[in-house]
Amino acid sequence: MKIAIVGVTGLVGTVMLKVLEEFGYDKIELLPVASARSVGKTVTYFGKNYAVIGIEDAIAKQPDIAIFSAGGTISLEYAPRFAEIGTFVIDNSSAWRMNSEVPLVVPEINASAITTNTKIIANPNCSTIQMVMVLAPLHRKYGIKRVVVSTYQSVSGTGVAAVRQLKDEIAGRETQKIYPHQIHLNLFPHGGTFNADGYTTEEQKLVDETRKILVAPNMQITATVVRVPVTGGHSEAVNIEFERDFDLNDVHQLLSEFPGVEVLDDPENNLYPMPLHSEHKNETFVGRIRRDFSHPNSLNLWIVADNLRKGAATNAVQIADYLIKQNINITN
Repeated sequence: MKIAIVGVTGLVGTVMLKVLEEFGYDKIELLPVASARSVGKTVTYFGKNYAVIGIEDAIAKQPDIAIFSAGGTISLEYAPRFAEIGTFVIDNSSAWRMNSEVPLVVPEINASAITTNTKIIANPNCSTIQMVMVLAPLHRKYGIKRVVVSTYQSVSGTGVAAVRQLKDEIAGRETQKIYPHQIHLNLFPHGGTFNADGYTTEEQKLVDETRKILVAPNMQITATVVRVPVTGGHSEAVNIEFERDFDLNDVHQLLSEFPGVEVLDDPENNLYPMPLHSEHKNETFVGRIRRDFSHPNSLNLWIVADNLRKGAATNAVQIADYLIKQNINITN
């Protein structure tokens, strides 16, 4: 089996390679793909060095699966070309997420949306993935009317240059500013670019993608995205209004039993999710679970996940793993 990772030298691509290794796929033919300036460099997979190749060479080798993390422009141009030769494309950019013919997949929730004819599969935004991992089991049981979410997103969500900016600012070094403001000892309510309505593209993704994944077009969602001086792990304060009343013990049980979710909720012992705890882990962590006494049928909780893992690389590799284990027409 041939698996290509497009954008393998990038921040997310590097983690994809590591997660794929952790999933135990030591028998595959790996095709590490990157831009022209990285061709010829080597990456290591299961102790073996692989030379990075260009995207045209990867197409010629006809991989069974191509996992993309190279930006929307590359995905729009090359994902259809891979699909035309029968390759399953798993795309981590925003290019295909809201295309009505492309499933937006979090495997624990809606893997069944993938069929033999699904050649392009979209990986949701990092902040969306961790939120829907918690919303999904609660929505199935109680029906969600409205969600209010404020995110606290790490700089790694912007990329390696943003991580460098934060580290340079901490060290007092001159740096290339990726953000419009200093991020060290600061935070700002700005993720993505601003739309005409005053919301940002990152905030709109939380609305549109959540509705699509949960098949809930009428769910009311409003979001505020905040960038914080953390290098890994996104956090979210979420308020949920349900169609009907809920039992708090049942909420704990539903979340504890949902695959990929871990409940950390013991305030008396200062146990709750934190970015430091989530870094390099694949689970979505939830805590501070408590009734909102200001409004009927409402719940407050706190969600944290590693945005490079479950928020990107792990979710993409899980989709590939599903394709392989379900034997969904992997024939090349």
